[in-house]
Amino acid sequence: MKLARRAFLRLTAGAAALVLPRIAHAEIYPSRPVRIVVGLGPGSASDILARLIGHALSKRLGQPFVIENREGAGGILAAAAVVRAAPDGYTLLYCGAADVTNSIFRQNLSFDFFRDIAPVASVASGPLVLVVNPSFPAKTVQDFIAYAKANPDKISFGSAGIGTVAHLAGELFKAKAGIDMVHVPYRGLPPALTDLIGGRVQAVFSTTPPAIGYLRAGKLRALGVTSATRFGALPDVPPIGDSLPGYEASIFNGLGAPNHTPREIIDRLNNETDAALADGGIKARLADLGSEPLAMTSPDFGKLLAAEGQKWAKVMREAGIKAK
Repeated sequence: MKLARRAFLRLTAGAAALVLPRIAHAEIYPSRPVRIVVGLGPGSASDILARLIGHALSKRLGQPFVIENREGAGGILAAAAVVRAAPDGYTLLYCGAADVTNSIFRQNLSFDFFRDIAPVASVASGPLVLVVNPSFPAKTVQDFIAYAKANPDKISFGSAGIGTVAHLAGELFKAKAGIDMVHVPYRGLPPALTDLIGGRVQAVFSTTPPAIGYLRAGKLRALGVTSATRFGALPDVPPIGDSLPGYEASIFNGLGAPNHTPREIIDRLNNETDAALADGGIKARLADLGSEPLAMTSPDFGKLLAAEGQKWAKVMREAGIKAK
């Protein structure tokens, strides 16, 4: 009996030793700084929003959430760095539509975004906005289409790169309007907007955070938003769909982590992110940037990523954009 009792106690102690570290690990996370890797440069929508949610999570969780800009290949270098990182919750990816389109457009990636990055928490969504230089003759979407038809091949539009949502939104616009425009890819939207102000391109389908300051300063003119309805941050700008029925192109973003990151860490980050997005100050700041909070479970965020992949794959096929 004594031997049996001692064996039972040893087994019980062993089981507790296996369980307690996991519980303790979940309770103390994070115990050191967390990196949020961003695939675009300072001033981009992803950078601005990552810094906003990173600051909120730092305050809520008591550890710095440090933004690391790893530019290159339209976000591929950032995603690859996070895929290689330890799945311990201390390296996150600020991800979204760009990663989805990269997974479609790039055939020779060393990783599979949908397999190797676990969705953690959605953060924000919003439309793109079709912007032109104030000197451009068109003042409405209808004017723009009429000008493009009267001046074939004389309009160029800038984007954040081939296969990005800013590019594909333009391709979708071309197809629905029956016009042609020359695509000029840049390394991000900030340089594209700089060239638009300088008159070197005629239009940009821009995310709202990097464009909204120029719009308020009168350096750019907005012709239409890509959402199906009017957008709160730009209430006087009509949806492009009012002129082109069925046109819609929203953008979204959030946090991802290396696959196999413990579920308790993902759940905590999701809960804390949702709580941060419910804060009135965060909501006001997002509205000021031209974005809206997007709170959902991590599985639902994963479903949204997959649905967007299917949508943009169709646009790529119809536009004849070949995967590389």
